[in-house]
Amino acid sequence: MYKIIDENGVLFSEYQYAYEAEYEKMVVVNSELIFGSQGIYFDIKKKIGKSKEGAAIPDGYYLDLKFHDEPVLYFVEIELSDHDVYGHIGEQVLRFAISSEMSKHKIKTILIDDIDKDPAKSKKIEDFLKVSSKFSNINELLDRLIFDKDVAVIIVINETSEQLTRVLSKIKISADIIEAQSFIANGKMLHRFTPFQEDVLEAVLPSTDLDELDTIVVPAKEDGFKEVFIAEKCWYQIRISAAMLDKIKYIAVYQVAPISAITYVAEVERIEKYKDTDKYILYFKDDAKQIKKVLLSGATKGKAPQAPRYTSYAKLIEASTLDDLWK
Repeated sequence: MYKIIDENGVLFSEYQYAYEAEYEKMVVVNSELIFGSQGIYFDIKKKIGKSKEGAAIPDGYYLDLKFHDEPVLYFVEIELSDHDVYGHIGEQVLRFAISSEMSKHKIKTILIDDIDKDPAKSKKIEDFLKVSSKFSNINELLDRLIFDKDVAVIIVINETSEQLTRVLSKIKISADIIEAQSFIANGKMLHRFTPFQEDVLEAVLPSTDLDELDTIVVPAKEDGFKEVFIAEKCWYQIRISAAMLDKIKYIAVYQVAPISAITYVAEVERIEKYKDTDKYILYFKDDAKQIKKVLLSGATKGKAPQAPRYTSYAKLIEASTLDDLWK
């Protein structure tokens, strides 16, 4: 369990929310920070689906607009960790998957009505449509997200668990987990959270168009590189944001010291959930191919990948050092 100390040495202990409604209020108030300013949070609770056929009431929706060509619509489920993972959270996510297929028109109507009533949401949609080359109006945008794509889920919870990731691994719908906790001391409240898709946003240069991201770079030690990346033509136990699953076309490997360079790249054939986890396995179309080394030398300290990072294949092939990708 985390504890927080402020600059005056005051110890903050985790605040235990007695009711989900109180926890949800904290999330909604801070939704732009938690989910990101490049999107719209809809604080809407309306039933979708049919009562006897998997009806559900999402806690909200998040329209992620950071990818101009491939935005994503998410159901949002806000939960406390003491709720039954199997009987409550897992069932609710399954209901989202079922009801999203049955109530496409209703979901679109709910969102459009809310946008029409809110000038700030309308302005954000207008600004997005100006920079997007795929959509000319809000109807085209929502038709693409609701009728042509599977809706994903964001679960906001005060503490994640192996049981939760195991349940989600068994459900087809893609899910991202955001852990958000509150801490209190002397009546003052602080909040700790994992920003939504932080792995995507922090990994790119300011000049990088997020729509160009199509390559995931993974760090590997010598034995894993030889025995798995090269011999088995796959790589596994990778945590990937739901929005990136359809965007990844290539996987590159960064070989750790003493090589300290990105050395090989492979085209990705398919991505599947990895066993009973919230991680994935990537299968290659063919043998990985050696490329010109992208060296660590010259890179800012700490830029060697410690976890998967994203870039574009075009930038990767032209790069000489990691600074060219992630300065």
